[in-house]
Parts: sequence; structure tokens; C-alpha cells
Amino acid sequence: MKALISPALAGNILLVAFGGLAVFHVLVLAGLVPADIVWGGHVEEGPASRVGPEIAALVLSLLFMLVIAVRLGYVGSERHRKQVTGGVWVIFAYLVLNTAGNLLAQSSTETLIFTPLTVLLALLALRLAVEKTP
Repeated sequence: MKALISPALAGNILLVAFGGLAVFHVLVLAGLVPADIVWGGHVEEGPASRVGPEIAALVLSLLFMLVIAVRLGYVGSERHRKQVTGGVWVIFAYLVLNTAGNLLAQSSTETLIFTPLTVLLALLALRLAVEKTP
């Protein structure tokens, strides 16, 4: 895997993907994307039922972007290198669990579209996590 993609490219793709995901969650919050294609199809239509989960997902996406940006050296310092590397491993684990959740989702959109996407993102996070110095 190390010969196929550089850690910088993997990190940059992850930044773009999580940025897109953040925009997606804003669109769900705004009601422009149906809520039944997220959260395994368990969120009912209506603003009250989607606000909490979508805000949590948005904050998590932004936090993941911050961890990746620090790992790539775009922001912050190298003082907390082990914690940031640990954070990338957490992102990898989250994406693996999210893939499992997508496979079990009631929504076929979530299963067919988001499962391959989360597999790819998990592999990119793994690539970034195993690199000693990106």
C-alpha cells in the first residue's frame, strides 16, 4: 500500500472527503437532503429528530479534519505527534465501524453508496496512520 499512495495524498484526499461530508451534513440539517439516507435510516423526517445526530456528525467531521491537518503539518506543531497519530488510528477505527454500520443500514442508498466510500476512506486513514513522518 505504501507504494501506491503517498501519505500526503492520502491525507489530502481525506481532508477533501471530510470537508465534503461536513457540507453534506449541513445540507441534511437544512432539510435539503432527506434524513432517511443517513444514520442507518433510523432518523425520522422532521427537524427535531435530525438536529442532534447531524450536529454531532458535523463536529466529528470537523474534528477529523483538524487531526488530519495537524498530522500533515498544515496546522499546529509536532509537540503532540503521538496523540495526533493516535487520533488518525481513531479515525481509521471509526471508519471501519461506520462501514459495518453502512452494511447493516436499512437505506439501500447508504449501503450501496456509502459503504464503498467508507472502505476507501478507511484505507486512506490506515495509510496515513502507519506512516512515521508524513
